[in-house]
Amino acid sequence: MDNKPIDVARLGAIRCVIAPEPRTTLEGDQRRDREGNPLWITGLSIRQAAGRRTDVVHVVTSGQPQGVTEGSEIQVTNLWANEWAVDGRTGTTYRADAIIPVSASGGGAGPAPAPAGPRGKSAGGDS
Repeated sequence: MDNKPIDVARLGAIRCVIAPEPRTTLEGDQRRDREGNPLWITGLSIRQAAGRRTDVVHVVTSGQPQGVTEGSEIQVTNLWANEWAVDGRTGTTYRADAIIPVSASGGGAGPAPAPAGPRGKSAGGDS
């Protein structure tokens, strides 16, 4: 399946609703990306710019997001969606290069720019 970039500049407010946690295997070991970096998963609430609709997505990053706490407004760099299908199950995995609190990103300068080009495949779907 294809990786699809998400233009975060078109989204509304983004807040952390579940603090970063290690992404683990069924055996409890922390998952790693192709380069061996530990994977972390963070729950984000995204309020669409127009209207009252809010979506919650779980975003995977390589390395632990620093300073991200529940309720904090955050900024996402290079957000991608990857649709997957395994054994009759389907879903979407979200990946980002970084998740940082707005206060740590220079005083809330706004959302990160849209991604520039294609990336490698996701580390896999949710188990």
